[in-house]
Amino acid sequence: MAQPDAGEGLNFSSDGRARCWWCGDDPLYRDYHDREWGRPVTDDRRLFEKICLEGFQAGLSWLTILRKRENFRRAFAGFDIGRVAAFGPDDVERLLGDAGIVRHRGKIESTVNNADRALDLVAEYGSLAAYFWRHEPAPASRPPTLDRATLGTLGKTPESTALGRDLKRRGWTFVGPTTVYAFMQAMGLVNDHLEGCGIRPEAEAERAALSRPGATVR
Repeated sequence: MAQPDAGEGLNFSSDGRARCWWCGDDPLYRDYHDREWGRPVTDDRRLFEKICLEGFQAGLSWLTILRKRENFRRAFAGFDIGRVAAFGPDDVERLLGDAGIVRHRGKIESTVNNADRALDLVAEYGSLAAYFWRHEPAPASRPPTLDRATLGTLGKTPESTALGRDLKRRGWTFVGPTTVYAFMQAMGLVNDHLEGCGIRPEAEAERAALSRPGATVR
């Protein structure tokens, strides 16, 4: 039986479900699309991991990073913020010799620096989640319909630009507006699954049910 038209930017995978085109049929990528991308996250360790990995992804494909993610987790102490903040020069050299990750000195040193800056945010706001979710775009700022062409205009947004600028002011690195918007997409601060994608309503239901973390400014 012929599959119905999935619409622009949507593919039917081998299980017959419509998905955003970008995950293709790679099992790892499809699982990431279905189970993680766009679903709201309030866990500090996961938020820290993702913004660091988005920095490592710069100039590469996300699938490349995804395939190395377990290696990154091992190398960076499970992205425990306090432990990474305590990394020193010997740890940087160790990581530069680790073939399982992206061996880029600037990105490795950025991750260590950003862990230290993340601790500052936790001290100020109570959690990374409280800080990041303050930058969730207002519903009125979102496109009324999200198709592939519209998504192509959202490589960066006023909200991601403002968040990246604030992070840089606080000493973070590798947090340009495009990197930050990819982080916002992945962590569910926006739902950028296309209209017609089978995961979009699931992600939206999770966002609707989410209790946004409040900021406790100290």
